[in-house]
Amino acid sequence: MSPTTPAVDTWRQNDYEISTDPARLQRDAITAALNATYWAAGRPPEVIARSLDHSLCFGLYHANAQIGLARVVTDRATFAYLCDVYVLEAYRGHGLGKWLIGTVRNHPELQGLRRWSLATRNAHGLYRHFGFTGLAAPDNWMEIVTPTGRPPAPRGPGEG
Repeated sequence: MSPTTPAVDTWRQNDYEISTDPARLQRDAITAALNATYWAAGRPPEVIARSLDHSLCFGLYHANAQIGLARVVTDRATFAYLCDVYVLEAYRGHGLGKWLIGTVRNHPELQGLRRWSLATRNAHGLYRHFGFTGLAAPDNWMEIVTPTGRPPAPRGPGEG
């Protein structure tokens, strides 16, 4: 399989579907849902579109309406970052989040990865069910946080 033409997969459970077909992603619905979250509020539609275009996305659908998403940033060889996971509030409490994460974790192109990563404020229990734990060596991890998406101004010699 060519790296530029990933397989499209679909899973069905009762009246629900999960699909990796990028053509099915309902970008307006995704933008609205993400802008209602604590982690992506205010994220511009063009940034959301670019993030979807460069990720392996798992859309969750009911009657062809997008009701959830899980986005995986990955090289499909060693690393995956799971992010932008949501199930619309009206559909929560029916096991759809577990089904979505289980589908992501079992996807054939994501097997054998050395490391998975994610960040969450309030869904630790869900992710622990799939083997996620706190960082084993948090001192080994570093980050750059730029809430605006723009890099900070360069520092001059001798500045902090």
